[in-house]
Amino acid sequence: MAWFRSLIQVSAAARSATKPRISDPFSYTLLSRFSSEPAPIHETPDPQPPTQYSGLGPTKPGEKPRVVVLGTGWAGCRLMKGLDTDIYDVVCVSPRNHMVFTPLLASTCVGTLEFRSVAEPIGRIQPAISREPGSYFFLSNCVGLDPDKHLVQCETVTDGAEPLKPWKFEISYDKLVIALGAKPTTFGIQGVEEHAIFLREVYHAQEIRRKLLLNLMLSDVPGVSEEEKSRLLHCVVVGGGPTGVEFSGELSDFIPERDVRQRYSHVKNYIHVTLIEANEILSSFDDRLRHYATKQLTKSGVRLVRGIVKDVKAQKIILNDGTEVPYGLLVWSTGVGPSPLVNSLPLSKAPGGRVGVDEWLRVPSVQDVYSIGDCSGFVESTGKPTLPALAQVAERQGKYLANLLNKIGKAGGGRANGAKEYKYEDPFVYKHLGSMATLGRYKALVDLRQSKDGKGLALAGFTSWFIWRSAYLTRVLSWRNRFYVAINWATTFVFGRDITRI
Repeated sequence: MAWFRSLIQVSAAARSATKPRISDPFSYTLLSRFSSEPAPIHETPDPQPPTQYSGLGPTKPGEKPRVVVLGTGWAGCRLMKGLDTDIYDVVCVSPRNHMVFTPLLASTCVGTLEFRSVAEPIGRIQPAISREPGSYFFLSNCVGLDPDKHLVQCETVTDGAEPLKPWKFEISYDKLVIALGAKPTTFGIQGVEEHAIFLREVYHAQEIRRKLLLNLMLSDVPGVSEEEKSRLLHCVVVGGGPTGVEFSGELSDFIPERDVRQRYSHVKNYIHVTLIEANEILSSFDDRLRHYATKQLTKSGVRLVRGIVKDVKAQKIILNDGTEVPYGLLVWSTGVGPSPLVNSLPLSKAPGGRVGVDEWLRVPSVQDVYSIGDCSGFVESTGKPTLPALAQVAERQGKYLANLLNKIGKAGGGRANGAKEYKYEDPFVYKHLGSMATLGRYKALVDLRQSKDGKGLALAGFTSWFIWRSAYLTRVLSWRNRFYVAINWATTFVFGRDITRI
C-alpha cells in the first residue's frame, strides 16, 4: 500500500499549490460572516476600504419618476397593484415581503387554513418590483423622513441568533406614500406586550397555533394537577370586535369536533374559551345580530365576560373588579393605534395621532407626500371624521390614490415638486359596504347597512356563513391563493384539521 500513501501525499500537495489566495482581506471578511470559521488577521490591511452602499439617489432626466411606498398592508399593496409602471418606478420598503389577507387569519390558528393561503408575495402583486431595473423591494424598516430633501432613511431587517449588523441607507423619492398601518392598542396595561399574543401577522397565528397545541399535549402528561390542566387549556380572548369574535368562533369549532374531542379525549372536558369585552361585542353591528352572536357563542361553549383588564401576569389576568382569570393562551384583540414611527414623523397629525391628510389623501404640510390606510386620518380642517381601521377602507384608499398618481404622472407632474400646478378634482369619498363576521358552527353575520344607524340588509345563520365564505374567497388576491383556500376548506371538511405541531 506504499504506492497508495504516496498518491495521497502528492494529491494533497497539488491541492495546496492550486488553492486560490484571497488577496482582498475585506472580501474575506464579508464571506466570513456566513462562515463559522474566524476571519484571519492580516498584517497589511487594505488602505482603501470599499465604499458602502448609500442608497438610491434622485432620479435623473430620462428615468421614470420614483414612487416610494412604505408598508405592505391592504392600502400599500392595492396602491402598488394599481400604479402604472410605464409611468413610475416603484420602490417598496417593508419588514415583510408579503401581504396578509387578514379576514382569514384566524382560521390559520386552528388549522382550518394553512399559513401560505393567506400570504401573497409582493412580487406577485406588482411584478415590476422583480422585473424592472428601477423598481425594488427592500426588506427594511423606515426609521426617519426628511420631507424637505425628499429622503427616506431606512434600516435593514435582521434576525437569527447572530444577526448581521443593520445596514442603513437612504432613498430619494419623487412621490412618497406612507402606508405603515397601525399597531395593537394595549392601553398602557402592564404585562400585555410580554404575555399576550396579538393577531395581525402570520407569525402571530403561528405562535398561537404552536402554543395551543403545546398546551394540549402538556396537559396530557402524567402528574399534571387538575388545576393546572384547567389553566393550560383555558383560552382567553380580550376584545369583542370582529377579530376576537371570529377567533373565539374558530376555537369553538376546533374544540368540540373530532380534531380535539377524539385525539385528546383524556383532557377534552378541561378545554374552555372565555371572551372578555368591556362593552357589547360587535358594537358596530345591528342590535339583532349582536344578540344572535351572543346566543350562538354561548351555545358553542364560549363564556362571555364583561369587564376591563387591569393587569396581565404570566399565568393570569386581573380584572378591574379584582377577579383573577387564569389562562394558558391569551390573545389580545382590542383595536389598533398609531405606531411609534408614525408618532415620530415630522408631519401634521389628525385626531388620534394618525398622519393628517386632506380630501385627496395628501399630507398638507409638505410636498409629494401622501398617506393611506390605518396610519392616516383626515385633518380637522376637512370636517370629515376619522375612518375606521378596516381592510375595505385601506383597499379603496389605495385604489383611489393609484388612479390619482397615474393621472398626475400622465399630466407631467410625476417628478418631485412637479404637481404644484396640478388641479385636483374628485376627492376621496368612502362608502361603507357592510360588515361580516363568522361565529363558527357554520354560522355567520352579514350586516350590509352603510352606517350603524342606517337601514339595510342584516342576515344571520347558515346563509350568512355561505355568503361570508363566498365573498372572501373571491376577495383573495390571486387565483393561486384562491385555489389554496378552497382546497384547505375541502380538506378540513373531509379529514378534519391538521393538529401537527411543527
